[in-house]
Amino acid sequence: MTPHHPLHFHFRQCGLAGSYFLGKCIVEHAILYKSDIRGDELKKRGDVLPHQGLQIQLHDDEVIHIKDSYLVKTLVHSHSHDPESPEEFFIQNTLSLHYANIHGAPVEGCFIGPFSTVDLTTLHDCVVGAFAYVQVGELAHTRVPAGQIWIHADQQFEFRYQFPSGILERYVTLEPGQRPRGILMDFVEERKQDFDLAFSMVRSKSPITLPRGAFLSRYTVINGQVDIGENVLVAQRAYLEDASLGKGANAQENCYIIRSRLEGENVTAHGGKIIHAHLQRKVFVGFNSFLRGGPQAPLSIGAESIVMPHTIIDLEEPLEIPPRHLVWGYIRNRQDLQQHGLPLETMERVEGTLKLDHMRFQGKGAHFVHAFRHRIDHILEANGAYHDGTNGVGHAQTGRRISFNTIQPYRDGSMKGLYPTIEILP
Repeated sequence: MTPHHPLHFHFRQCGLAGSYFLGKCIVEHAILYKSDIRGDELKKRGDVLPHQGLQIQLHDDEVIHIKDSYLVKTLVHSHSHDPESPEEFFIQNTLSLHYANIHGAPVEGCFIGPFSTVDLTTLHDCVVGAFAYVQVGELAHTRVPAGQIWIHADQQFEFRYQFPSGILERYVTLEPGQRPRGILMDFVEERKQDFDLAFSMVRSKSPITLPRGAFLSRYTVINGQVDIGENVLVAQRAYLEDASLGKGANAQENCYIIRSRLEGENVTAHGGKIIHAHLQRKVFVGFNSFLRGGPQAPLSIGAESIVMPHTIIDLEEPLEIPPRHLVWGYIRNRQDLQQHGLPLETMERVEGTLKLDHMRFQGKGAHFVHAFRHRIDHILEANGAYHDGTNGVGHAQTGRRISFNTIQPYRDGSMKGLYPTIEILP
């Protein structure tokens, strides 16, 4: 709970084991297992949702409403971008599996596979395959193949990339009746016990010194030497090991930053993993990306580069990505980079169709690059990266005022594991 966000928790006939709630949340007839329902960006009464030239004003505070759903280690964040439900971010009759992101995306009657992301998109009766990423506005009765990265803006651009099946199956795959498996699952499972320890005790103070305007969740894993600069945001369930985060950088939920240095104003979106890497200023790493260098094959990414959501960089040799580059897909070496990256200036000049290996872009590249740069600046501003002590307050600063409350379920009997009906109001 914080003084900065409207409060209303209502839980009825639910299992909520290990889950985190912030903001106005209603959960009914649902099972949430180790999920993060982060309502710090929900719209407030009087706010305006712009949509295709319209200005839709909210008459009530927005609420996240989860009903008849099953979320496993899923992140829910941002706010509803659906003009038909600006005051309710709904998740109904939906199954979402391990480390999926439901980001500003109301969903109804959907299956969302492991490590997939639904971003700023309303879904009705859809299947989103493992490690797929969709940002297309609205979809109904659609099956998105596993490993497809799909971004679409009406009459502006469309970006599609499809991971080859043989490569994708090495990193994440899901078969009926089995748990998700692959390199990504192995990576997080190997560090699972560290999170068990972080959640088994309550820290009264930060394990490291925090400078002005920085926030480090008490439910973060800290190993080795970790340095944090001003206005840094580190969310719950992030993992830092021998890491340096410069001023205004962030590590969001399910992020892993290991033996790496981020110079500052870096955005590491939900689920991003960075190992043995040096990221210069203002590098964006998209949702669930996996960037793994090594002691003999370090990764370096130049300033203001954009790593597309769900990119896999798993190096077999040292690699330097130049400044202001766009990269996507699967990269192991310098040769792969030629087929899965290009300068942002080159992308801005594209008008029409561009094909590179398994990627196809259609539309105006300038609009595509501008949209990304605008969103990166918005994320930095919302996270408080530009806070000067007075102006520019964001999540990093408001997070310092959070108070945590732990609620337990029934420990035995016919209701074992379930929670009584709970309603918490201001």
